Amino acid sequence: MRSREMAFFKRKKKDQRIDEITAWAESYREGRNKEEEDLLQAPAPTEAVNAEEEREAAETLGGTPLTVDLLEEIDTDPLREVEEVLPQGEEEPFQQERVEPEESDGRIEVLGTVEERTGEVRPVEEEAEPEVEETSAAISFFQRLRAGLSRTREGLIGRIDRLFSVGKKIDAETLEELEEILVESDIGVGNALALIEKIRERIGRKELKDAQVIKECIREDLAAVLAGNDYALNRPENDPYVIMVVGVNGAGKTTTIGKLAHRYTRAGEGVLLAAGDTFRAAATEQLEIWGERVGAEVIRHQSGADPSAVVFDALKAAASRQVPVVIADTAGRLHTQVNLMEELKKMKRVMGKVVPGAPHEVLLVLDATTGQNALSQARIFHETVGVTGIVLTKLDGTAKGGIVTAITAELGIPVKLIGIGEGMEDLRDFHPEEFVSALFE
Repeated sequence: MRSREMAFFKRKKKDQRIDEITAWAESYREGRNKEEEDLLQAPAPTEAVNAEEEREAAETLGGTPLTVDLLEEIDTDPLREVEEVLPQGEEEPFQQERVEPEESDGRIEVLGTVEERTGEVRPVEEEAEPEVEETSAAISFFQRLRAGLSRTREGLIGRIDRLFSVGKKIDAETLEELEEILVESDIGVGNALALIEKIRERIGRKELKDAQVIKECIREDLAAVLAGNDYALNRPENDPYVIMVVGVNGAGKTTTIGKLAHRYTRAGEGVLLAAGDTFRAAATEQLEIWGERVGAEVIRHQSGADPSAVVFDALKAAASRQVPVVIADTAGRLHTQVNLMEELKKMKRVMGKVVPGAPHEVLLVLDATTGQNALSQARIFHETVGVTGIVLTKLDGTAKGGIVTAITAELGIPVKLIGIGEGMEDLRDFHPEEFVSALFE
C-alpha cells in the first residue's frame, strides 16, 4: 500500500511538472506571457535563486529540479517508473484523459500557426509564374553541339588562350606557334596559312594587340569560309526525291540512312530504302532493322546481286506506289578501290535513266574522327560521283571538328548534316553560325 501511494505521488508530481512545462512552452510560442519571457531573460542571480528553490523542492519530493532545460531532460515516458512500482494486474488510481485530435475536412489552411494564434494576418505572396522556355529544343541542341565540340574547342581555343595567358608578346615566334595550333586543329593547311598571313598584316597595321582580338579575327575568318554555301538539302519539285548515300565502311552510313529516313517518316512522308550494299555481309539485314524501326519499306535482292538492279527496282516501286522519298544505300568501300568506285558511277547512271535528274542529292558520310583522311576521301568520292553534300558523323567525340572548314574551303562541298549523338534525333542540319558560336563560346 505504501509503494502504491509513493508511486501515485511521484506520478502526480511529474504530471504537474509536465503541465507546467507545456503551459510555459505554449505561452512562449504564442507570445502571450511577456512577463515570463522577461523572467527567463533575467540576470543570473535570480535564476540561481529559482534553481536553488527547485532543487530543495525536488529533494523533498525525491525528484529532479525543475529548470528551463526540463523540456530536453524530461523522460519521454513519464509513466514508466509508475508501471515498474505497481504490481501487475492492479489498476492505477486514475488515468489521464486522452484528447483525440479533431478530424480535418481536407482543406488547406491559408494562414500558418503563428497567424492563427496571434490574429496577425500576413499577405499571401502569389507564386511567380514560371517563365516560358523559349525554343527549348533549339537551346538543347545548341548546348549539345557545344558539348560535342568541347574537345575541338579545347584543341583550338584552349591552346590559343594558354599561348597568350602569360602576357606573351605577339612576335614571329608566337605566330609560328599559333600556325602550328591552327594546322593541328584540322581547319586545313591552306586555311591556317591564309589566316596567319591576315593576322600578320593586321599586326603590322597595329590592329591586333591581345589574344582576345586575335581570337575574334580567327572567328571572323572561319565564319567567312563557311558563309556563302547552300547548306539545305536539294529537294526537287516533283517526286520521287532520290538520295544516294556513299562512304567507306565504319563511317556510320547505314545509321545515317536510318536517321534520315526517320526525319521524313516523322513528317508523314513515305520512305523507300534501296538495299544497294550487296557486298558486305548482313548489310541488307541491318538496313531492314532500321526500316522496321522508322516505318520504311526496304527493297532488297540476294547477297552479291548487282546493286544497280536493286536501285532500278526500288525506283520503279516508288513510282508505282507513289512513295515520295527514296534513299539508296551503297557498298562501303575505300576511296582507293578503283573498280568499286566505278560501280558507283553505274548506279548513278541508272538512277538518272529511271528518274530524270536523279540522284537529287549525293551525300558522302564522313567520320569526323579521321581528320585529314576525311578530306582525302571527300576528294576522291567527289571526283567519282559528284558529291553534293557532306554528312559529318561522330562530331561529338572528336578533337578534329575543324575538318568542316577544311572540306568547305578546299573542295567547296558544304557540310549539310552533322551527327552529334546516337539518338534518332541526333542527325541535324548544319548551320555555320551555330557551329562557329559553339566552337568559340
